[in-house]
Amino acid sequence: MAPAIRTLEKPAEPGGPAVGGGDWGRSGRGGDGALTPPRGGTHPARIGVWLVVGAITILFVAFTSTYLARRGQSDWRIGPLPPVLWVNTALLFASSLALERARRGARHDRPTVVRGSLAVATLLGTAFVVGQVAAWRQLASAGVFMASNPHAAFFYLLTGTHALHVAGGIGTLVFALWKTHRLSGAAVLDVVEPAATYWHFVDGLWVYLFVILFWL
Repeated sequence: MAPAIRTLEKPAEPGGPAVGGGDWGRSGRGGDGALTPPRGGTHPARIGVWLVVGAITILFVAFTSTYLARRGQSDWRIGPLPPVLWVNTALLFASSLALERARRGARHDRPTVVRGSLAVATLLGTAFVVGQVAAWRQLASAGVFMASNPHAAFFYLLTGTHALHVAGGIGTLVFALWKTHRLSGAAVLDVVEPAATYWHFVDGLWVYLFVILFWL
């Protein structure tokens, strides 16, 4: 019986990539034509965004614990709901839809879709921050300030902190839009995926804050 012949993987050349290893430059496409991720490892940007999400989650868990403890006091009363917050919520939902469209465009290597959707999401996110400023102005014109009562203090604190994180997300989207003009193929997905993940997180965080501030 002839001995079995074993095929050995060719070792990597000094300073070059290993032959047989997967990377984004050689990733293939799935059955639906979408770009597939490499078989080895996770892109550092994806790990980084989840670390950021974890840190922000811990921060708002601490805020929530203090909020729930404070609301049990006798001087607690919920302030007025600025009507513009409904518009702001719709803007964030629309921006998440745009980001999801950008992500699908990146998976199917459609750069025009990616760039257009990123631009729309950036504009909607900016409109959200402007809307939050309008909400604060509405409360101020009604005589509700941070020192007015405990609920107002938490409203300004929570929505202000969230708006700062949204502003950071807008910066991320601008960076992603800039990078997509210089990258192609699966490399675009490495930029869009983390940005979309972060943006969906701040979107969900806003819904959570909206509920505990006015409906819980």
